[in-house]
Amino acid sequence: MLKTSLLIFLITSVVWARDPDGRYENSPLKPWFDQLKSSRGDLCCSVADGIVDPEWRSQDGHYQVFIEGNWIDVPDSAVVKEPNRLGRTMAWIVRGERVWIRCFMVGTLT
Repeated sequence: MLKTSLLIFLITSVVWARDPDGRYENSPLKPWFDQLKSSRGDLCCSVADGIVDPEWRSQDGHYQVFIEGNWIDVPDSAVVKEPNRLGRTMAWIVRGERVWIRCFMVGTLT
């Protein structure tokens, strides 16, 4: 049951990234997402899955995101510095031998 719930959460949380079925092609925010970059210059949506409203915290001036049962450190260079036009917190993650944060953007909605 837990695996099923997690799978449903991950599927419904993934937005904008890669857009394989073209559902976001006509979104007014698509051009913004296409050019969105981390502080180090990585394109956020190019190869990573975007998760909307992940659990996150800030400690000693650094961010962490709770993903797949673990608190993952957000590298300072992964933080998106430009204004958040979506208004929701987002984390773009890459899964490999480990999960890491490619981009992170704090939300502006309360």
